[in-house]
Amino acid sequence: MPAKTVVFTNTRKWDGKEFRWVTSGEYIQMSGRAGRRGKDDRGLVIQMLDEKMEPSVCKGILYGDPDPLNSSYRISYNMLLNLMRVEDVEPEFLLRASFHQFQREKEAPALITKAEELENEAESIEVGSTEEVELAKEYYQMDQQLLLIRRKIAKIVQKPTGTWALLDISIESQSFGWGVLTACKKKTGGGSGGDAGRLAAMSDAPAYTLEVLLPCVDRHFDEVDGTEKSDDLKDAPLLIPCVDRHFDEVDGTEKSDDLKDAPLLWRGSVRFCRPAKPDDDMELVSMRLFTVTLENIDRISAVRIFTPPAVNTPEARKKVSMSVDEVKKRFPEGLPLLDPIKDLGIEEDEFKILMDRAEALANRLSSHKLAAEYPEVDRIRLVQSYEKRHETKEKARLLRDKARSFQTMAMKDDLKKMKRVLKKIGHVDANGVIQTKGRTACEINTANELVVTELIFAGVFKSLTVEQCVALLSTMTFDERGKDDDDPTAGMKSYLLNPFNKLQEVAKTVAQVQVACGLDVDEDDFLAQFNPGMMEAVFAWCKGVKFVDVQKMTGSFEGTTIRTLRRLEELVRQITVAAKAIGDKDLETKFLDGGKLIKRDIVFCNSLYL
Repeated sequence: MPAKTVVFTNTRKWDGKEFRWVTSGEYIQMSGRAGRRGKDDRGLVIQMLDEKMEPSVCKGILYGDPDPLNSSYRISYNMLLNLMRVEDVEPEFLLRASFHQFQREKEAPALITKAEELENEAESIEVGSTEEVELAKEYYQMDQQLLLIRRKIAKIVQKPTGTWALLDISIESQSFGWGVLTACKKKTGGGSGGDAGRLAAMSDAPAYTLEVLLPCVDRHFDEVDGTEKSDDLKDAPLLIPCVDRHFDEVDGTEKSDDLKDAPLLWRGSVRFCRPAKPDDDMELVSMRLFTVTLENIDRISAVRIFTPPAVNTPEARKKVSMSVDEVKKRFPEGLPLLDPIKDLGIEEDEFKILMDRAEALANRLSSHKLAAEYPEVDRIRLVQSYEKRHETKEKARLLRDKARSFQTMAMKDDLKKMKRVLKKIGHVDANGVIQTKGRTACEINTANELVVTELIFAGVFKSLTVEQCVALLSTMTFDERGKDDDDPTAGMKSYLLNPFNKLQEVAKTVAQVQVACGLDVDEDDFLAQFNPGMMEAVFAWCKGVKFVDVQKMTGSFEGTTIRTLRRLEELVRQITVAAKAIGDKDLETKFLDGGKLIKRDIVFCNSLYL
């Protein structure tokens, strides 16, 4: 909706995977709403910068190229059925003529060219004689097997337990050494609706995040000196904690003053902090709290130390630092490591097998001819050269496979599997002729057509009132995700809960059929798309309750409620048409009445300028 002024409170956005800069297209789309036609002679756009932005980034947002146009074409059962009902029209023809297929075929020649370049590059990498190549190949393959086994072992060992205390941490290939674990947090759900919420739920984000106190030095003190350092340290408490590198170059009174403020910094990140070195001035080294993942753990010590409940004060972190130093003094040859079997009590047979394999591979590597007869420098050179050649060839192979797949028809296999699904649930017969179920699904595209059709033919709607039918359908138009721990059906009345349970049974059957036909469908994710969070509010709306009172029954924004009701009215209208197409007068009348109950008041106003 247009407005006089558009304010950007942040220049980054969450896209379901990460916080990134807004694109030029997104900026134009949002800022273009500034200025109301007929009311303002110009629109105002205010950009609030809450972090440093490079000129190139700013220029890219304001004057950058438009977002690339990429096809998001996909086949739906509704589309497939409507194509199959038309005589002499093949769905495969539509796929071949699609923009999606055109883009895929257009990319293939460039991929092949790139693959050829990589193959030539691989051939030009000099490894050694034929015998040395074979030795390097054997050694590299065993080393990769050992690496995979150790990763599997790490996944089993690195399950957070109460026995952890001291962890050896590396972040972005920088070893920070031994740190103290203060907290372990499990990943929570996306909490947002739409594509962003679904992407967040499917993302590869770590299952656990760890809060670890690590010794570090602030990077600022490595680069700034004199008056600049003094000015920077005024803002030091705002920076993420660790030892600032500014202190490395500041001297005299300024450095003395800066050191007084250094303990105020308690949050750390690799962007602002570097690992402490043995030759660093101890006044510059401080313990700061880093957020890391399980993948950042190199080793786990069996030693445990006392950690204060709050570590944001300089005194608390100083005590922890002294405890770590004392532990290192007591174990000059290195801290004892946690034994997975004795200390963690891991007794699974799979773990013992992995440990035996790792030990056997380690012994084979140490006795290998390349390790026993060749100098270490030559061994490293041979293995690294072979690894580089092997990885280059592997990249070329993947590019050729990708180009080959682009030259074949897109989604051909999915199309065959979807046809099998339609035959199995009775939408088409063995000859591909549309049946009554198929004609019903042809009219529905707002929600999952297979589930809606199964609900109709299972007679679920016949035993329900108009209000119950509409409330049940709201589970297909409300896509906002709640918190992982929340149960949307908690406290729900039985007259709404029972129909929802029937919907879950029907949806589960549909999901199982798709899985049986070879489609990549996750049953839990498929069932999770039916969200009952708006059922009670929609039921009240159909009963004539005012919007302001209905909104109090939801935990979402007004716009989400309005969007849900508008999509719901469209779905009810499509089911009415479907009921008429199959000659079900009772169902048609019921959903005609349902549409009248939904379409009222401010939700369906043509304009919000009232």
